[in-house]
Amino acid sequence: QVQLVESGGGKVQPGASLRLSCAASGSINSIATMGWYRQAPGKQRELVAAITNGGSTNYGDFVKGRFAISRDGAKNTVFLQMNSLKPEDTAVYYCNAAGKVWTGQRFGSWGQGTQVTVSS
Repeated sequence: QVQLVESGGGKVQPGASLRLSCAASGSINSIATMGWYRQAPGKQRELVAAITNGGSTNYGDFVKGRFAISRDGAKNTVFLQMNSLKPEDTAVYYCNAAGKVWTGQRFGSWGQGTQVTVSS
């Protein structure tokens, strides 16, 4: 069993910054990929950013250089630095991790989500 706990969401004004954190815990042997997704009301969940254990990153097209994902492999933690936030970035942000537990079984886990609201 792998648990993900997110933190760092909140309400900010347009143009502000936020930093999200997500820590994974449990019977983790290795984590291949950690990432962030978001879901706005009435819309499908979409990829914001993901990072592999090798440091390769992938971003949603809408990010356009505003966000940066990073990872602390030793602590099984992933961060999302969000700059120049826009009202359209308002959504629930979910952390995701995929890897293997100590039994060798693969896992894919989601966090509970953290609300990000960008409004003046």
